[in-house]
Amino acid sequence: MDQSRVLLWVKAEPFIVGALQVPPPSKFSLHYLRKISTYVKIRATEGAYPRLYWSTWRHIACGKLQLAKDLAWLYFEIFDSLSVKTPEERLEWSEVLSNCMSEEEVEKQRNQLSVDTLQFLLFLYIQQLNKVSLRTSLIGEEWPSPRNRSQSPDLTEKSNCHNKNWNDYSHQAFVCDHLSDLLELLLDPEQLTASFHSTHSSLVSREAVVALSFLIEGTISRARKIYPLHELALWQPLHADSGFSKISKTFSFYKLETWLRSCLTGNPFGTSACLKSGKKLAWAHQVEGTTKRAKIACNTHVAPRMHRLVVMSQVYKQTLAKSSDTLVGAHVKIHRCNESFIYLLSPLRSVTIEKCRNSIFVLGPVGTTLHLHSCDNVKVIAVCHRLSISSTTACIFHILTPTRPLILSGNQTVTFAPFHTHYPMLEDHMARTGLATVPNYWDNPMVVCRENSDTSVFRLLPPCEFYVFIIPFEMEGDTTEIPGGLPSVYQKALGQREQKIQIWQKTVKEAHLTKDQRKQFQVLVENKFYEWLINTGHRQQLDSLVPPAAGSKQAAG
Repeated sequence: MDQSRVLLWVKAEPFIVGALQVPPPSKFSLHYLRKISTYVKIRATEGAYPRLYWSTWRHIACGKLQLAKDLAWLYFEIFDSLSVKTPEERLEWSEVLSNCMSEEEVEKQRNQLSVDTLQFLLFLYIQQLNKVSLRTSLIGEEWPSPRNRSQSPDLTEKSNCHNKNWNDYSHQAFVCDHLSDLLELLLDPEQLTASFHSTHSSLVSREAVVALSFLIEGTISRARKIYPLHELALWQPLHADSGFSKISKTFSFYKLETWLRSCLTGNPFGTSACLKSGKKLAWAHQVEGTTKRAKIACNTHVAPRMHRLVVMSQVYKQTLAKSSDTLVGAHVKIHRCNESFIYLLSPLRSVTIEKCRNSIFVLGPVGTTLHLHSCDNVKVIAVCHRLSISSTTACIFHILTPTRPLILSGNQTVTFAPFHTHYPMLEDHMARTGLATVPNYWDNPMVVCRENSDTSVFRLLPPCEFYVFIIPFEMEGDTTEIPGGLPSVYQKALGQREQKIQIWQKTVKEAHLTKDQRKQFQVLVENKFYEWLINTGHRQQLDSLVPPAAGSKQAAG
């Protein structure tokens, strides 16, 4: 079969989940990564290659790159969370950590972890996706002027680094622009010149092409199956094109690069394809008086399970509630939603919430990253593997998470609080996602960006302001309480409030009011309650739960 029938594309997940939404450490430049590549291959017997152990990476990152240990662990752990593991393996790791009584014990357990060395090098390199360079800022690709920022850009806008994580054009451009560098990074030391460059006769190992499958996959046109890059490159009829030699069991660097460039095309399961030809969904039920501009699209009818995307935009003054197979394992992007209540009660792969205001998001367990960017006055309630936030103002996060929440740049008045709700299928969904109730680091955020080195950017919710959240939908399932319970100080605050209610009820009972007085008193209480509903904005939340009239029911997706 000729090579024109081979289609390759850049995978979305390493960028959506793997590229941290912050400029990378300067020591992640190609110059240093090349040095690391040579260093690990020379020290193959010391836990460096083909598997890189945490202890070796810690030595490289802290000793040679001068990174803080927390940051070194952060990148190692993000990459590890991308690897294919069963939910049982993830739960087992949580149990191991929760049994550790000291930092030393945690470190001892971490020392047993290893990652694929070559793929980890590629992962470190793609952190450059969010690098802000002076040259590109001068030609207007980054750091947009305030005038440009005010024009309402669409979902595929390229105005700042946070959109690159979801922009498949950016992923493809990044890999194409840096393909030579990516391949050189994977070469064995003897295939490089003294200045770490390839030559026309350089040979690429089979292991290197297997590693490149971390970023690239493909298919043979008209075939429905998706293959990792190395399976296509090693396929007999393609040897002449991919440059594979059966004798040396290696690829010609020049031929392989040429073949990759000729076959790389747009991701058929990327955001742009989803928006262009994805299935349009009508989940949000309309509240009277609002304009119908909500856009919800998904590719789950055509995409394999690991490639599912759901994109929601401009949900305005609506309540959207969904628990369905459409969402299971999907990467979800929620964009420009305002004054809405969104419940996505299924196990999710990742969630990005961007440019949303005055809204509440209640999410099923998020297996990788939950990221918020440029949101104002938003409340998020979720169990997630990791939370990261940037450029948020006055947002509240009720979370249960086994990793430290990441505070990136530009945040103001962040509040962290314990996870405080449940729905019948929650524990089942947590088990399917590999998320446990311990350890739980909701109250121990990590400030990643230097500008935020003072901790005043966040606070923990005072117990006197704490209330549990009730999910107002009936579902099948066994969960009847908050997984893991509440921290004692918050449980105590709830108990004290409950006590006050009982005292109040007792006082009313002992007042021995006449029938007319009771009626009058009831009217007064209801009026006060109604006033409170309006003043707090809860009136809209309750009104939006009233089912639409039979004639205006919308289709389930």
